[in-house]
Amino acid sequence: MVSKICGIGAGYVGGCTLSVIAYHCPKIQVTVVDISENVIDQWNSDILPIYEPGLEDIVKAVRGKNLFFSTDIDKAIDEAELIFISVDTPTKKYGIGQGRAPNMANLEAAARKVANVSRSPKVVVEKSTVPIKASETIASILNSAARANGWNRSSDGDAKSSGLQRSVVLSNPEFLAEGTAVENLMHPDRILIGGDEASDCGRLAIEMLRSIYLHWVDAGRILVMSTWSSELSKLAANAFLAQRISSINAISAICEKTGADIRDVARAIGSDSRIGPHFLKASLGFGGSCFRKDILNLVYISECLNLNEVASYWYSVLQMNEFQHSRFCRQIISKFNNTLTGKRIAIFGFSFKADTHDTSASRTSLHNSVTNPIMRLVLFLRSQTTSHKGDASDTDCLYRLVSVATSHVLTPTHTQTYLHIAKPNTVPYTTRARAGSRKSTTLLKSTDNYGTRVADMLRRKHVPAVRTFTKGLSQTIISPF
Repeated sequence: MVSKICGIGAGYVGGCTLSVIAYHCPKIQVTVVDISENVIDQWNSDILPIYEPGLEDIVKAVRGKNLFFSTDIDKAIDEAELIFISVDTPTKKYGIGQGRAPNMANLEAAARKVANVSRSPKVVVEKSTVPIKASETIASILNSAARANGWNRSSDGDAKSSGLQRSVVLSNPEFLAEGTAVENLMHPDRILIGGDEASDCGRLAIEMLRSIYLHWVDAGRILVMSTWSSELSKLAANAFLAQRISSINAISAICEKTGADIRDVARAIGSDSRIGPHFLKASLGFGGSCFRKDILNLVYISECLNLNEVASYWYSVLQMNEFQHSRFCRQIISKFNNTLTGKRIAIFGFSFKADTHDTSASRTSLHNSVTNPIMRLVLFLRSQTTSHKGDASDTDCLYRLVSVATSHVLTPTHTQTYLHIAKPNTVPYTTRARAGSRKSTTLLKSTDNYGTRVADMLRRKHVPAVRTFTKGLSQTIISPF
């Protein structure tokens, strides 16, 4: 039914999703396009622009066969029957809804590109996280262009083969967790397809997309609903996950005041079959680019609908996350006579979670100025900081540091003086890592597996007086004196 697919956007979502589709659908030609020549060159090289366990093997297996990466956007759009749009929709920095509403400029630009280039009806699939009714905006752009261009089903061979009389927009949100994205795509919990089942074109478009996923996904896991329900489901899913993280972190604060152990409490809560054990690990809070952005989107939607109590409820999830950051920082200061000046601090793990290079909104990075991240604090207090990058790439680490050095917070000289990036060849069992650890006044675990291995290494090396000084956070804070 579908012979050619185009994916607009060669970023994290587009690159991973389209690669897996090509892997499972060898008879379908999949072309991923992007305006960045550099990004496309990386996808066509031995070093991919993103790190995700298992992704490299999949790309190498199908690249050049039925998976292609290109900057020839017009050709890929024109030839495809089905087009995925996977572009960034960051939170608006100015204008109406700034700080809450998503910036739809990239999505709208992609839709206009499809509208201007297409010579036949297309099935356009929203992969980007969007607000409710975004599909209506895209459909309006496509249909306006179709009327202006004057093409219809009978005038084009591709239209005849697909059977579409007009372009159709579907919602197909991604549910990828960085670090396990390939696993999420290969064995998804569910696939959501939002479309208009009341119209012939809508049903045909839904079946076209559904037929692709049926190559490897059980039919029972493919859920069909309205576009609005599908769009809202993505926001709600991320909000619920973030809510669980903030909830267990709130309980961890009570544990620290009472002497209870959050690990025992989490085990007790998670043993309840109605609750389950997932996302019940106390931590520094959630990072990454999705949870905060999607909750702010949900808050903005609630405010626009005059549901102020609903908006306040979801915003409190973010407030709890920021409180967890600041509470953790206050713990560090209080353990060292209320000053970090001149102290040595090593932070193990620069990305926002394990098994990813992504440093966006990392809990330990300096990039997110809205929160109170650890590294911003320690640099403010003139402590000597060594960051062992873990899974993050050198480029990402340096980019984040430069972005801070050129801001109003820190000068380049300050950053160079107080911050160092260690690049151990093997993490963490290297002379460099051990040397950095022995010289440090305090060691902060960031990404899970990396910090745990560092802690175990130090104990085996008998670093004097290594101890964990908090039960409330399952994150390990080690203080060798």
